[in-house]
Amino acid sequence: MAAFVDTAREVARHLLEKPLPRRWRHVQAVAAKADRISGAVPAEDRDVLVASAWLHDVGYSPDLVDTGFHSLDGGRWLRREQFNERVAALVAHHSCAWLEAEERGLDEVLAAEFPREETPVTDALCFSDMTTGPDGQDFEVLDRLAEIRSRYGPEHLVTRFICRAEPEMVAAVQRTQRRLSGSVAQPM
Repeated sequence: MAAFVDTAREVARHLLEKPLPRRWRHVQAVAAKADRISGAVPAEDRDVLVASAWLHDVGYSPDLVDTGFHSLDGGRWLRREQFNERVAALVAHHSCAWLEAEERGLDEVLAAEFPREETPVTDALCFSDMTTGPDGQDFEVLDRLAEIRSRYGPEHLVTRFICRAEPEMVAAVQRTQRRLSGSVAQPM
C-alpha cells in the first residue's frame, strides 16, 4: 500500500508546496512524525495514518477553500476526488475538528457528511499534528497549543476552539505516548 502513501504525499505537495510553503513544511514534518510513531497503531492502519497526515491540511489550499473550514473543505475534496473514504473522514475530523465545527456552526454538516472514529489512528494523527509547529519544529503539546492561541489572538474562533479542545488533544497525545511505550521505541 506504499503507493497509497506516495499518492497522498504528491497530492499534498501539489496543493500546498508553492501557494503555502509554511503549511507545506508543517505537513511534511507531521507526516514524517506519523511515520515514526506508526507503531502506536495496528499494522493494518499504518498507511492510513501516514496518508492522513500528508493530507490533513490540504483544505487550506486556495484551490480547495469552500466553507473556510479547512478540515471539512479537505475532506470534501478528497471524497470528490475518490480518495479512500476513511482517509477523507480522518482529514475532516482531524485534531478535534468537530469542536471547531461547532464554533463555526458547521457541526451538523460535518457529522452528517463524515463519520468520526475514535481509535489509535485518530489519536496518533492528533499527536503528530499537535506536537509539530507551523515550520515543522517539534513541540510539546501544551507549547503547540499556546503557539496556536498566540498566532490567532485571544478573540479568534480558532483560539476558542483550541481552548475547548485542549483536554482532548492532550489526552490523545498521552494515549499515543502510552501506546508507543508498549511498542518498540521509536524516535519522536
